[in-house]
Amino acid sequence: MAVIVIGGQSRRVGKTSLVAGIIAALPEYRWSAFKITQHSHGLADGGQNATWAISEETDRKGNSDTSRFLAAGAEHAFLVRTSPECFAEAMPAVRQKLEESTNAIVESNSLLRFLNPDLYLLIIDPAVADFKSSAREFMDRADALIVHHTPGSDHPSSFEHLLGSAANRPVLRITPPAYVTVEIVEFVRKVLASRTAADRR
Repeated sequence: MAVIVIGGQSRRVGKTSLVAGIIAALPEYRWSAFKITQHSHGLADGGQNATWAISEETDRKGNSDTSRFLAAGAEHAFLVRTSPECFAEAMPAVRQKLEESTNAIVESNSLLRFLNPDLYLLIIDPAVADFKSSAREFMDRADALIVHHTPGSDHPSSFEHLLGSAANRPVLRITPPAYVTVEIVEFVRKVLASRTAADRR
């Protein structure tokens, strides 16, 4: 089983679009897709713990992010909701779902506190000032940076400084609304193939 984690510097930088695009481009991996959201308030969800919940999406025609994963071709899609301080408490159930998957792709930064995935892609938009602490924390673990690019524009002068220890990572550029390129698909395929081969040795 392979696990890919897709993170982002902030909200609305295209994490869900990248996850859906990879699912659609690589259907042979028979993905289970996960979206992890953290919140500050308790939950009341079907008798589960009041601080976290996992629900499986079944609607392929809905407007939710998990519906988009199914529409893209995922075999299963799960929404994990947890308060930040109780993420560790939810992890045994998350791990079980991951282990039941053929291959998994997860939209989250914070999962890296508990898991070492086969591939971690971090989406960055130099035009967005906000930068989550979780993205900063795990930037040096990114296998590649997916960077928004607007033709004719230059990155802000602070961009390279912002990358710090991740500045030597491969940079794969996207121009929204296209969030998945041939280059990204081939990079994902190559990394997963190499790690699968290593596991077999």
